[in-house]
Amino acid sequence: MTSPFNPQSEIPNPQLLRLFVYGTLKRGFWNHDRFCQGVLAVEDALVRGRLFETSSGIPVLEVPEEDILAVGTTNPLADVATQARVVARMSNPEPTPDRLPKKGTGAPWGPVYGELLTFVDPETRLPAIDLLEGFHPGGPCLYRRVIVLVQAGGAVIPAWLYVVGDRLTGGFRELSGGVWR
Repeated sequence: MTSPFNPQSEIPNPQLLRLFVYGTLKRGFWNHDRFCQGVLAVEDALVRGRLFETSSGIPVLEVPEEDILAVGTTNPLADVATQARVVARMSNPEPTPDRLPKKGTGAPWGPVYGELLTFVDPETRLPAIDLLEGFHPGGPCLYRRVIVLVQAGGAVIPAWLYVVGDRLTGGFRELSGGVWR
């Protein structure tokens, strides 16, 4: 049986939002019930990165810049359309001008574990979660929303996630196991 998330067999759906979560939006944590009602699917998943915890106990993820396939905007429909284009591009991986240049950082990246959430209501979902995460494109942000490849259900698919907005500075404790709580 083919995974429903296999980009080679999937017809991109510009209304389908996939979001990788690694902190308070995961099942069993305080923001899941409030922000994730109506989720279509929840799967265990992982990404490549480094996970940190702030002094207030909130997780922050850093991913390699070369893994970022797109950066979020204030337009949720445009962002899910971008996600659908990335899925389509994976089945025909020709170089495109919107892909970020590859640049190695030398940081010790490892697996970060979380959940892949799938939603059908990006127009209401993304603005609410962006507000929760303090994501304000063009302004100061703790987090920025980006698309990276996520491993879930035996497939590798592009999904949005929130990563640290600027370079990490003091006050962050690295979580070496790649799991928050």
